[in-house]
Amino acid sequence: MTDTSRHRTIRSFVRREGRLTAGQQRALNELWPHFGIDIEAKKLDLATIFGRSVPIVLEIGFGNGASLATMAAAAPEKDFIGIEVHRPGVGHLLQLIEEQALSNLRVISDDAVEVLKKTIPDASLDTLLLLFPDPWHKKRHHKRRIVQPGFISLLAQKIKPGGTLHMATDWQNYAEHMLAVMKASPDFRNLSADGGYLPRPDYRPLTKFEQRGQRLGHEVYDLIYRRN
Repeated sequence: MTDTSRHRTIRSFVRREGRLTAGQQRALNELWPHFGIDIEAKKLDLATIFGRSVPIVLEIGFGNGASLATMAAAAPEKDFIGIEVHRPGVGHLLQLIEEQALSNLRVISDDAVEVLKKTIPDASLDTLLLLFPDPWHKKRHHKRRIVQPGFISLLAQKIKPGGTLHMATDWQNYAEHMLAVMKASPDFRNLSADGGYLPRPDYRPLTKFEQRGQRLGHEVYDLIYRRN
């Protein structure tokens, strides 16, 4: 028998479906055909999907989608794509799209790495957001962290020259890991004058998760980079 363990992909997420509410299930059934993007093994035509050619913002791992919906509502001059594997979060974002009549937001429910490799055209993204990815805080799980040199090289292919990569985490160890990985990348320049972290920019909403963390004394680290 051939040993294929060496060739298994290490994923940065675990699918925990959770329980769908009736509203989330209805949104998946009724709204996905309008606002969901089904992935095929070919590059997406983003201008055709949105019916216009404007700056594209892509968020990986949008959680319940509240922050992404807020950003899309605040910037109607841009188009937004959110990627999330957990169906309750996808359903909730679809509900928000309907409630807020957001025509500039689409949703993908699949492995972000595979989506980037197979379907997002090179140099097509103006901004990529990676906000509060799973920190995999146990040392033996650090290999599962999505921020790795190969992943950053992939992002460099997809972000336009002059585009922005914005990451945030509330785990200091992960923030330090992000800094180290990004410092080694020839493709990005840290926008912080001291090569460290930046204050939360106005366009990134303060989440309930962050507000709760602040009350507990947790610090949040924002890292913002320009594509060379």
